[in-house]
Amino acid sequence: MGLGFQAAVTVPLLDSGRALARADHGRQLWGGELLSGWACVIWQQGWLPVRLRLARGLLGVGNRWILNPDPTAFNDTALEAVTWNPNGFRNKCAACFKQYNRMEHLVDHMRISFHSVHEPTCGVCKKHCRSYESLREHLIGPLPKQECKSLFNIRGCKFCLAILDSPYSLRIHQDRCQLSGVNYGILPYMANLGLRDSLTIDNGYSRGPQVVALACKTVGGGSDRSLDLCARVCIIDENENMIFHSHVKPPIPVTNYRYETTGIRPEHLRDAMPLKQVQRKIQDFLCNGEPTWKIRSPKGGKARILVGHGLDHDLDKMQVEYPPIMIRDTAKYPPLMKTSKLSNSLKYLTQTYLGYDIQTGIQDPYEDCVATMRLYLRMRRQFHKRQDSPLASDPQNRNNFASWRQGELERMSPEEMLAISRSDYYCWCLDSA
Repeated sequence: MGLGFQAAVTVPLLDSGRALARADHGRQLWGGELLSGWACVIWQQGWLPVRLRLARGLLGVGNRWILNPDPTAFNDTALEAVTWNPNGFRNKCAACFKQYNRMEHLVDHMRISFHSVHEPTCGVCKKHCRSYESLREHLIGPLPKQECKSLFNIRGCKFCLAILDSPYSLRIHQDRCQLSGVNYGILPYMANLGLRDSLTIDNGYSRGPQVVALACKTVGGGSDRSLDLCARVCIIDENENMIFHSHVKPPIPVTNYRYETTGIRPEHLRDAMPLKQVQRKIQDFLCNGEPTWKIRSPKGGKARILVGHGLDHDLDKMQVEYPPIMIRDTAKYPPLMKTSKLSNSLKYLTQTYLGYDIQTGIQDPYEDCVATMRLYLRMRRQFHKRQDSPLASDPQNRNNFASWRQGELERMSPEEMLAISRSDYYCWCLDSA
């Protein structure tokens, strides 16, 4: 049985006699006289990680006490360091509920886990999960927590994974949470759409940071037809209005139009805008009159926030350079990634979190833009507790779990350590702060 934080506890032993143990620093920690196989233990130090040296007749193995086969020998084997707490020997993380025998192991866990208020959290037991995929497994996966699963099945939204107050509230919420797809009647028209250019540079006069979504479709080039060439680009605003659309003429010959997925034919690219011109227009539009080297933050500047899926690939094919601090990529956002830390497809994310299907035939960049913008807005609207310095990389937080604070950290409770822990990624809810 584990020791608790109280005035006195009983520890089962296998024989009677006298026992004495001292801490490594030499001060007496506890002593007791065995009565009918039990020892009454009283200690002077509470919540203190200790390593016990066992005296004659007793031997510590892990968290168990057994009779030393040689009671006349003084045994210097040390019992595992534990923290005296109300829950016994186990030290439990206040965020993910993992348990550790030694307090120093819990500190090491907190040092590398970056738990924070921005993690997806179970609405029932308040467990923190690294991603919504992990939270989904916790609620309705192959081995869910039964208490959470039972409540989620009655009052849980299958899209945003929130727990509502009643089944009636759930029905109202889920009607709003499940979105409908793009009007498929306009897709054939858009497939043949030529240039649509409403890109403007307002030099940051608009109120708040402007958000736009971008997507492009590629055709094949090269002798093996595997070289991706940008052939179609679309940009929309926060209200899903198309502000730019153009076919793009690649700088080298196209060897595979990939018509089954792109819907692009040779005549679409014959008189299309050259790649260099598209690249320059988009670069200027995103920077919005601010030099690239001056863009440092999404707040207070003129540059626009760019949303998309797999933007590293899209920007590379368009030869556009843009600061990562201004990019919101649904393929790389930790809460939307798999538990294996790999990216989910945009098709899967849209079906799972928005409730409708995309990319069922010819893929249109406008449809992709709408899906990524909706995902971004849903993540941005998450309500999280405000913190002055929300990132672990902020100067104020760099020493929160420094090695020179090890002793101080081990004396903290799990809740106190969680309070000083910060996120290692930029939560999109901060864009609305």
